[in-house]
Amino acid sequence: MTRSFHHIPCADDMVAATFDSATGSTALLIVSGGNEIRSGAHSGMAHLAARIAEHGFPVLRYDRRGIGESTGRNNGFLGSAADIAAVAAFLRQEQKARKIIAFGNCDAATALALFGPEAGIDGYILANPWVIETESQAETQEPSISSAAIRARYWDRIRNPRSVIDLLSGKIDLKKLLKGLRQAAQSEDNSALSLRLRDALAGLEDKTEILLAKRDTTARAFLAAWNSRDFEQLRRTNAIATKALDSASHSFADINAKNWLTDRILAALRNG
Repeated sequence: MTRSFHHIPCADDMVAATFDSATGSTALLIVSGGNEIRSGAHSGMAHLAARIAEHGFPVLRYDRRGIGESTGRNNGFLGSAADIAAVAAFLRQEQKARKIIAFGNCDAATALALFGPEAGIDGYILANPWVIETESQAETQEPSISSAAIRARYWDRIRNPRSVIDLLSGKIDLKKLLKGLRQAAQSEDNSALSLRLRDALAGLEDKTEILLAKRDTTARAFLAAWNSRDFEQLRRTNAIATKALDSASHSFADINAKNWLTDRILAALRNG
């Protein structure tokens, strides 16, 4: 395995990327979520890329424009279509990848579903897709968490005997608990973003797998939408496989979650 660094043209800017070479013709494209640089939190994506390349699959990861070493303006995940298209073209043209399987976590998963088809992506691994909408989708803005996600979180706490002890001992703030329960009791429609994601998922003709850390708040918000009436027809198609891990780690950071994520990605690449 050889690791090399590249600057990929994207409109008038340059996207900084890292490529881990391998002998296989099916490549993994890692799309970073949020404002995270391509190495990932605590170099998690760099380590993931190395593990995948050791199994014979080349891997490309990159900084979205305006982040890390890339030039240009950060337009957020909803403005990343050109970035995804540019790096996919680089993989095909410069690195001779015959197939590209793309992995993204959080808003990167949503971006891939929205913009991957235009970039010619051949398969999708979407982890904890982002459906929580803010007024302007500004990433610095505090998002509103869905009532369904809050209900799931409180149900977990209620089932835990330790929570009763914490409540009686004063470790749990009763006022905050009551406020949370009132919010959990509310019902709400799916966000416009979740409906846009639904329509994008319905249009994917390539292999798609959704991975969920089922105790993660973002995953719970997605599951609330996924299990709603709005997604009923999509669920019935069986075109999308969903896999859940009993974990609260949004980035699959612990050893068990890392191994599970790696195994799921390798399975998708081998079946790609």
